[in-house]
Amino acid sequence: MAARMLQEAKSEASVQAILDAGLALFSSQGYRATTLREIADKAGLSVGNIYHHFPSKHEIYLRLIARYWERLSDPELPLNNVFAAAAFPEDLERMAEAIESVVDDNAAHILLIYVDVIEFRGENIRPFYEGMAARFEAIYGARFRERSAAGDFGDGDPMTAVMMTVRWLFYFYTVEKCFGAPLHFGMTPKQAVEGFIRLIRYGLLPRERRAAIRSVPQPKQQPATAARPRSSRGGKP
Repeated sequence: MAARMLQEAKSEASVQAILDAGLALFSSQGYRATTLREIADKAGLSVGNIYHHFPSKHEIYLRLIARYWERLSDPELPLNNVFAAAAFPEDLERMAEAIESVVDDNAAHILLIYVDVIEFRGENIRPFYEGMAARFEAIYGARFRERSAAGDFGDGDPMTAVMMTVRWLFYFYTVEKCFGAPLHFGMTPKQAVEGFIRLIRYGLLPRERRAAIRSVPQPKQQPATAARPRSSRGGKP
């Protein structure tokens, strides 16, 4: 029994070493530029040992992508506790802090998303993003409809607002912390996030200006017409 437990522990350690090495290499130099030999050398293992645990380099990559989604789905993740409370937009400061923490803790995994976009046209991350609207609806839908009926919100759609907020905060902290481009808004992260939060909470235009814009008749859209085919003789059909 003891020998079996020791063997299992060694196997788990090898898998973790392979994943750590793959993450470091894929996130810094891309998927195609990384070889199994490089992963083996960085993990301190042989290529044969890697094949014992993973059938291919691609399986290592897919496991790393899956591991990031698993982390984002962890109910103990502070960000998921923010979501579960469904207190948007009163909780914007907590949300920003939680997203910053996710980016800090998962910077290399986040860079894999960009590797996937560039090298795989988003093939391996698409399912996660395609299901985003449904996940937000499950969390916020009933609460937002209840608050909208109570007159808590103005003209904007709170579901659009919360989804845009989450994506903007992830984008902002990714550029600041993963892309090596701090102060890319020309201000400190605190100033940029506080400015964004004010915009989401209170909007850009004063109420009287918004009312004036709503009262202006909007031009009717003309129905789209199919382009008429042209012949090669004088442009006539």
